[in-house]
Amino acid sequence: MNHDSSATRIAAAIERDLVGLAAGARLPSQRELVARHSASASTIAQAVALLTQRGLVESRPGAGSFRATPRPAGTRGDNRWQDAALELTEHLDHGVGGERRYVTGALGQTLGAYGADVVDLNGGYLHPSLGPTTLLSASLTRVSRRAEAWERPPAAGVPELRDWFARDIAPDLGRSDILVAPGGQAALATTLRALTQPGDTVVVESPTYPGTLAAALAAGLRPRGLPLDGEGLVPSYLDEALTRTHARVVVVQPLHHNPTGVTMGAERRREIRAVARAHDAFVIEDDFARHLTHTDASTPPAPMIADDGDGTVIHLRSLTKPTSPNLRIAAIAARGPVMRRLREAAVTDALLVPALLQHTALDVVTAAGWRRAQRDLAENLRRRRDACVTHLVRGLGADVLDVVNRGGYHLWLTCPDERDGAEVASAALAAGVAVTPGANYYQAGHGGVPRVRLSYVAAPDDAELERGVARLVEVLRD
Repeated sequence: MNHDSSATRIAAAIERDLVGLAAGARLPSQRELVARHSASASTIAQAVALLTQRGLVESRPGAGSFRATPRPAGTRGDNRWQDAALELTEHLDHGVGGERRYVTGALGQTLGAYGADVVDLNGGYLHPSLGPTTLLSASLTRVSRRAEAWERPPAAGVPELRDWFARDIAPDLGRSDILVAPGGQAALATTLRALTQPGDTVVVESPTYPGTLAAALAAGLRPRGLPLDGEGLVPSYLDEALTRTHARVVVVQPLHHNPTGVTMGAERRREIRAVARAHDAFVIEDDFARHLTHTDASTPPAPMIADDGDGTVIHLRSLTKPTSPNLRIAAIAARGPVMRRLREAAVTDALLVPALLQHTALDVVTAAGWRRAQRDLAENLRRRRDACVTHLVRGLGADVLDVVNRGGYHLWLTCPDERDGAEVASAALAAGVAVTPGANYYQAGHGGVPRVRLSYVAAPDDAELERGVARLVEVLRD
């Protein structure tokens, strides 16, 4: 398989250093490896991943990487033949369609684990101190005692949970319009595969969530990125792209867009839906931040699916972001014959979603403490955002931010002097703070992106968050 040559070279260097380490000894931290090898954080991560795959290193989230205990002699043969067997080639079957590619580097970085010396401003999931952990624990304990939690659930999902999702998304949706999926990423991947054939073009925002690009490439699709303005996707650009490519799927994040933070107004949403309908194209509405609105925000616009009577919009809603990365429960909402296709695709992909998780999610969102937990989260997000904005503007000036989000969990920073965001992210990691390079949100081959994304939900407390932002400001001012 094609690995980055720098990552392969650095992996070889780290392997040589392992000779002097005892089994279980800790490797240098990621920031130390970045500085030692003058490489980016993603390259170091790839190098360590290569060594992990070979059984030489084991990673422990929150602690670091360690030399693995050697396997007993005779348990490992020569498996280098696999590289050739797994190699995807572009020279076979040109006429069949698109090539499925598993390119998860940018997506995988969102799950990065760092040592105690690095402040995590990269992660996209709530630190347990921000999530409703008490509520989750109580619900799981109650549900696990019920016989229904261990019975096989319906393939489309537990009926009562589908009812709740229908009410939560739009008042005129019903149980039959909802399909439960094992998390937002799985819902997105299943929906893309259900609506397309390999080789098709899919229109996406540029920049966009890395998981959208990864899911499209894995389905053999050709992402076509369109630039955004202050309200998101531009209708005239979309009309031109659909005319030229004959794409049948458009993916948008209308609310608190990741990474830019922009929100589509009601009129823009109607325009985007009308353009898609004129071209007989579906709009996948990734509503990931619906339950992450801050306390100082005005009432967010209704979802695009709310007044979509003709079934143009397929809506994705997840409970993972406002609760825990382990509560992987999401919903796909759609009207019309497309739902049958989506159900068939979901059964093929996952067969069913565990009843234990579904009943736990239902118990959480119907518990007396759910609304209180949502209010607390909204205020904590606002407070953390304000702290980040204050430090950033004080240290770098107001131009560092185009949008101050009123929802979501991130800020989209402009690097001073047009500095490459990837270089800034590497320098930041060497200084003890992890942020996401802007290039991760664009298709491969996009030039240097003078942006980084800062997430304010993965740090354990306000003091750690402010320490990380202070380190980032120093890097950006250097």
